[in-house]
Amino acid sequence: MNDDLHRILIPGGVTSPGELKDIISMLETAGLKEVYFGSRQDLLFPIQNTNTQELEHISKFNGKVIGERSYQNIVCSYVSADIFDMTYWLKGSTYLYILEDFDYSPKLKINITDPKQRLVPIFSGNLNFIASDSEDYWYLNVKLPHWKTSAYYPVLIYSWDIAAISKAIEYIQEDIQDVEELFFIISKKLDTNNKTIEKELNIAYTTFPYYEGMNRMGLDQYWLGLYWRNNRYDLEFLKEFCGFCLDNSIGKLCITPWKSFIVKGIKQESRPELERFLGQKGINVRHSQLEMNWHVPVDDADALELKKFLVRSFDQNDISTYGLTFGISNDEGKRSHFSSIIIEKNSAPTIVMDFEVRPTYNVLYFENFDPNSRQYISYAQDIDKIELPGLLMELSKKYFKQLGKVKPTEKLVPKKTTVEHVAVHQCQSCFTVYDQMYGDVKAGIVAGTTFANLPEDYSCAVCNSSKDNFKETSLSMAG
Repeated sequence: MNDDLHRILIPGGVTSPGELKDIISMLETAGLKEVYFGSRQDLLFPIQNTNTQELEHISKFNGKVIGERSYQNIVCSYVSADIFDMTYWLKGSTYLYILEDFDYSPKLKINITDPKQRLVPIFSGNLNFIASDSEDYWYLNVKLPHWKTSAYYPVLIYSWDIAAISKAIEYIQEDIQDVEELFFIISKKLDTNNKTIEKELNIAYTTFPYYEGMNRMGLDQYWLGLYWRNNRYDLEFLKEFCGFCLDNSIGKLCITPWKSFIVKGIKQESRPELERFLGQKGINVRHSQLEMNWHVPVDDADALELKKFLVRSFDQNDISTYGLTFGISNDEGKRSHFSSIIIEKNSAPTIVMDFEVRPTYNVLYFENFDPNSRQYISYAQDIDKIELPGLLMELSKKYFKQLGKVKPTEKLVPKKTTVEHVAVHQCQSCFTVYDQMYGDVKAGIVAGTTFANLPEDYSCAVCNSSKDNFKETSLSMAG
């Protein structure tokens, strides 16, 4: 992604027409004419040729404007609710309530997703909450920035503990080396409503959905997906579109990770007016699937031109890419993409940095062409641009040859975990735990000393609260 961009964080990619209209007015005041969508469901815009002084003044009253790159937008699959396959208990309102629980700006990437949908990535975050079959409980897949591999939290997380657990991990994550240590410390810090993992997480393979155009939603409603091939969304159009939504009682707009947006709950009687509006604006709502399912770096003319070249080659050779997704990356070796196939641009050799040389590319794909497998396979290395179409066509044929034979991704979670509940005493002021198994070294209390045998003048090691301010509670321990 171009680092010369500011971002507006839209938690979960969910906004209202009124809120988006206010954001657009702010950007117009700063001299902007268009905005980009980001792959983490946020808004991005360049600061070049922008009235930065005015923008900074406005942003003081809008905490969602972020110049600091370390903050991350929360990703969620609310956009898929009610229009694509979904876990039976997971409703759109559940996402909204969970998002409202976050009272801080995370620096860790957080994904909150339904495993039955394909539109929003499941494993692209540091903390990946994945809905289970148990109502209001989630698996947690963890890959902290300094970890080499991901691991599963040993218990299911309750919906209304997600924000608290995320916040707690945010503040301790740099010192945590593995998931067992993480679970132990979080269990000491928080009183959470965990649940034992009773079955492994199996994510069934499904093809990628078509997410554009006017589509039926229930008996008398529709949803609309809009896609711009260059990811430059005209602010004037967006503002007028927000006005249409407000006039027609449409409450939510959803940004997708694919640089598009979806509007749900369009009433049947509103459809003719909407079609007139889109037609008058010359909006095409039926792009070819050859060009839609791509991740291209934001505001990168070379990457966009490469995509156009490859799409033209597909079209001229009548190649189908149904269900496949593609990504172009300038971050060699980053390996954090969630497209079926990745075209990775190699860095120029240091020895020729002062000369213009033709770029070369690596081609990789996920095992079974399923990003949820998280297993990259190298297909070709140091390839010239002109060779890319032929290689991608070969991969397309390989994909269709195995389509329908792919089994669910199995055994993503360790064997059934048992959770033992240990009696401890917790300070009611700062929630510090006294566990007789460890004692309190700083206070000279040896391991094995029961709480009843602590001296009467014992005080909390953190806030100095007296012994009578401690309350007996249970601590969950993975076994």
